[in-house]
Amino acid sequence: MTAIEARDLRYAYPDGTLALDGVDVSIDCGERVALLGPNGAGKSTLLQVLGGVLDPDSGERRYFGTDAPADELRDRLTVLTQDPAEYLFNPTVREDVEYGPAQLDIPPAEADERVARLADRLGLEALLDKPPFRLSGGEQRRAALASALAVEPDVLLLDEPVSNVDATHRAAILDVLDELAAAGVTLVVSTPDTELVPRVADRVYLLDTEGSVIRVGPTREVLTDRALLERCGLRPPQVVELFDRLGREERPLTVTEAADFFE
Repeated sequence: MTAIEARDLRYAYPDGTLALDGVDVSIDCGERVALLGPNGAGKSTLLQVLGGVLDPDSGERRYFGTDAPADELRDRLTVLTQDPAEYLFNPTVREDVEYGPAQLDIPPAEADERVARLADRLGLEALLDKPPFRLSGGEQRRAALASALAVEPDVLLLDEPVSNVDATHRAAILDVLDELAAAGVTLVVSTPDTELVPRVADRVYLLDTEGSVIRVGPTREVLTDRALLERCGLRPPQVVELFDRLGREERPLTVTEAADFFE
């Protein structure tokens, strides 16, 4: 089944700048997809349009093969934008994480279990009773992610989910995303970071600065096309560059893959 299908999406900012110019997207249930492009390519805008946060100026969107609007599917479709403060509006982190389940009439005991589990996985135990505005940027991002995950969505759209997060908690977030993908959750991640993409996506939509998708393909295919990436103002992963300089035909995308090759 298709989780999100969009056709001929067009969107311009209030000043007239074109952000999306006839973009088509099709994402199947259970896929891991990256929206990759340089700053100013419209990745965040596309993510928000796909998630129903923004309405396109023209074009069509369908979710799960139905004509239901995104607002009617908030128990199945969750969007986390770049600014985590947009999701943290209650007096404490605990209340923010509890908010989504409360709107869905989840029994309190089950909601408490979800809060405890997410706090443990994302390192939030010591932060649950703190006001969100007193958290660091990385802590806010983890708290916002916990709030998004508390409703247990079928589709999760994330804009730069590990930005400003320290190495330890970055690993924890990526492990959680792995667990969600293994459980069948559809993941859509917007990022300019080619090093992150192999960790979070099996397929890539590559955007240029003209608001267009110029390549859709498997992660390995896109990230090893050095000329294409450079045309978009991006660099391939460092491991890909290393093997290019070594004159090797092999194209590992991660340090782990490279280590396996050398062994």
